[in-house]
Amino acid sequence: MKCINRAGKTISVIMIVFALTANLTGCGAKAYTFAYDRNRNNTSFSIASHTRGKTMEPFASSLCVTSVDVSAGTDVDMSQATAAGLFDIAKGKVIYAKNIHERLNPASLTKILTALCALKYANPEDVITATENVYISESGAVKLGITAGDTMTMDQALHALLLKSSNDVAIMIAEHVSGSVEEFSKLMNETANSLGATNSHFVNPHGLTDPDHYTTAYDLYLICNEAVRNNKILEIIQKASYTSVYHDANGGDKSIDVANSNAYIKGEIPTPDNVTVLGGKTGTTNAAGNCLILFANDRSGNPFIAIIMQSSDRTTMYTEMTDLLGEIS
Repeated sequence: MKCINRAGKTISVIMIVFALTANLTGCGAKAYTFAYDRNRNNTSFSIASHTRGKTMEPFASSLCVTSVDVSAGTDVDMSQATAAGLFDIAKGKVIYAKNIHERLNPASLTKILTALCALKYANPEDVITATENVYISESGAVKLGITAGDTMTMDQALHALLLKSSNDVAIMIAEHVSGSVEEFSKLMNETANSLGATNSHFVNPHGLTDPDHYTTAYDLYLICNEAVRNNKILEIIQKASYTSVYHDANGGDKSIDVANSNAYIKGEIPTPDNVTVLGGKTGTTNAAGNCLILFANDRSGNPFIAIIMQSSDRTTMYTEMTDLLGEIS
C-alpha cells in the first residue's frame, strides 16, 4: 500500500493483480497514472482507491481482462500467429486470447499510440516542419519521401502516418510535439502507462526494430480502445485513400497520394457477413512478422477490437484475422 498525503487528506492506493479465468472482467475508468516499470511482467488489471472508507470504481471495470489464454467455445486456427486477441468492448469480454501478455515487437502498430499522443499534445491545424532527422535508412521502411524544410499540417501528417504508415512522417510528428524522438517516446510511455498498458516500452514513434521497443497484444487493445474514441483517428482509419498537397522549403507543391494499407478497408478481402471493419492498422518488419489490429462492429453496431501479432506472412495473417472475426456473433 502506498499512502500519499495531499492537502491533509490521505489517499491509499491499492494495487491488485487478478488471477482471472477466461470470461472475467475487471479494472476500469482511466483515473490514475502509474510509475513505469520496465521489468514488470504483468498488466495492472485492477487498482482500487479508498478515500475515507469508500471504495471508488476499480481501474478496469469497463475493460476486457484475462490473465490466461481463452479459446473455449471458439473455433479459431491461430497456429501461425504468436499472439492474438478478440475483445468485445460493449460486454467487457475476452472472446479469444493467445499469448496476449507476451512482449513482442509491434512494428507499425506503434503508430496508433503515436497518433493518440499527437492529438493529445498538438492540434490537427498545426503546421509542422521536417528536419534532417526524417531521413530513414532502414531497408524496406515505408516513407512518404519528405525532406528537410517540408511543411504540412498535423492533419495531413496523421493521414500519411495511419494510412500509408510513413516512418519519416512519424519522426516529423514526434519532433513537432516534443522536440525530439527521445522526448516524444517519454510521452508515449506515459500515455500507455495511464491506460494500464504497463507491459510495454516504446523508444520511437514508428515501430522500426529496436530490442528495447515492445508491447503486448493486450496492451495494444488498451491503447486502441482509447484511440478509437478520438473522432479524428476514427475518421482517418476508415478512409481507403487520401490525397492532398503539402509544401517544400521554398513553398513549392508536393503531393500526398496514399492508400490505406488495410486490405479490409480497401475491399480486397471480404469480412464475415455480420462484421463491418471500421479501421485499424497494419505492421510488418522482419522482427515483428505480420501484425494487424482492427476496430469492427457486429450487425447491431456493437464494437470489437481484434489483434494478431507476429503471423508468418500477409496472406496467413488475413486468413487468421477473418477466422477470428468469424467469432463475432
